Amino acid sequence: MTSELLNYKTVSPDEVTTWHEACKVTDFPQDGGLCISYQGLQIAVFNFSQRKEWYATQNLCPHKHQMILSRGMVGSEGEEPKVACPFHKKTFSLKSGENLNGNECKLATYPVKVENETVYVGFA
Repeated sequence: MTSELLNYKTVSPDEVTTWHEACKVTDFPQDGGLCISYQGLQIAVFNFSQRKEWYATQNLCPHKHQMILSRGMVGSEGEEPKVACPFHKKTFSLKSGENLNGNECKLATYPVKVENETVYVGFA
């Protein structure tokens, strides 16, 4: 698991060199997520339909190192979109990956775009 932890790195929109085709828009639940695989990494992709926004983070919860975040609940804390780990209830910003319960751990985040009803995740 340690080597997997080191491979999750936030990618800004300016750093994207590859857009990976994740799924069709219709494959995603409303206000929920799916897990995709990219080069051995599990990535959680979220359709936050209430906000008409898409997000991607590592699927690995950094708190207890479980591959679970794609099944987390999305919501908002003020204006900040967030996901809550279904096991540990820690919440993370879907924009920045920051832990909204403290600063002990953070998620890697990835750009998402939708073209022709297909969802893509950006990687460097």
